[in-house]
Amino acid sequence: MSTKYETGNVVTGKVTGIQPYGAFVALDENTQGLVHISEITHGFVKDVNEHLSVGDEVNVKVLSVDEAAGKISLSIRATEEPPAEEPKAAAAAKKPKRRQGSVKSAPAAESAPTGFNTLKDKLEEWIEQSEREDLIKK
Repeated sequence: MSTKYETGNVVTGKVTGIQPYGAFVALDENTQGLVHISEITHGFVKDVNEHLSVGDEVNVKVLSVDEAAGKISLSIRATEEPPAEEPKAAAAAKKPKRRQGSVKSAPAAESAPTGFNTLKDKLEEWIEQSEREDLIKK
């Protein structure tokens, strides 16, 4: 393996092979590295073949060099400008809207519903209880 490639270098290489997990790129006659599928482009990549073909010339950035294992990790994505983020309003407009279920109210009963008292009703009840002398502890 050649030691002329260092982490951070940007070089031009040629795609020599494509696998489901990434693409192999020849940097020179004796050296090749791997561009992992996550480093091909910004965003999600389902199929490497949709972005690269054998024989394509690509600019790659050297992410790491493992001399002992003879491996070079490369990135095409690191050589490209990230896409501008969409304004949140535009992104929200693209999302499908969820429909919320409507709640149908029951017809109003003549008497107060059981088990539910308004704070006003409870307050009146508490005032009455506080005025009763038989409930006051002595």
